[in-house]
Amino acid sequence: MKKIIKLIIIIIVLLLLINGYIFITTNYKIVNIDNISSDEYDCILVLGAGIRSGNPSPMLEDRLLTATELYDKGVAHKILVSGDHENSDYDEVNVMKKYLIERGIPSENVFMDHAGLSTYDSVYRAKKIFKVNRAIIVTQKYHLHRALYIANKLDLEVYGVSATKKTYFGQGKRNVREFLARIKDFFKCLVSPEPTYLGEVISIKGNGDKTNDDVS
Repeated sequence: MKKIIKLIIIIIVLLLLINGYIFITTNYKIVNIDNISSDEYDCILVLGAGIRSGNPSPMLEDRLLTATELYDKGVAHKILVSGDHENSDYDEVNVMKKYLIERGIPSENVFMDHAGLSTYDSVYRAKKIFKVNRAIIVTQKYHLHRALYIANKLDLEVYGVSATKKTYFGQGKRNVREFLARIKDFFKCLVSPEPTYLGEVISIKGNGDKTNDDVS
């Protein structure tokens, strides 16, 4: 029994150390909008966060609003929205693009990654499919650390801007899942496997409408 207890304690300490390491190595990369220089980045990468009845969830809406602020400031001329559109009956990215267009951002400047099925996949595909080298990642702060850590391990030059504008329902459960997800992606980054889907290259320097559903 003592050996089992000792093993459990070792595992808990290891998990805490991994999370602490991810925080320490990425915390300096989380910056305020006012401290970001303009026109130095390939794109603003917005990570998906769920939709409800064809509209962004409150968390996703805040990410999109933050991305709009960055775009209007001239931080980047392109926005890459990355989310789940694996099945025809669930489509995060078109909802995200529509929301941005309605706020005055030209369609050709909004790229959709239809296969951003996870944070790891979104970051990996940003580099390999969209040829992004320098980016501002937009998500809530609790999630930023993991996204930035993955990007660092995949050799992207990135900074993060927090989209946390309010308290979100269910955040306690979300924090627990994120704690475990950091551990999962810590080990995943040790081997850097390919994402669920790859595909043809669509340069972020081109026209975002090439990622529209009706364009081959």
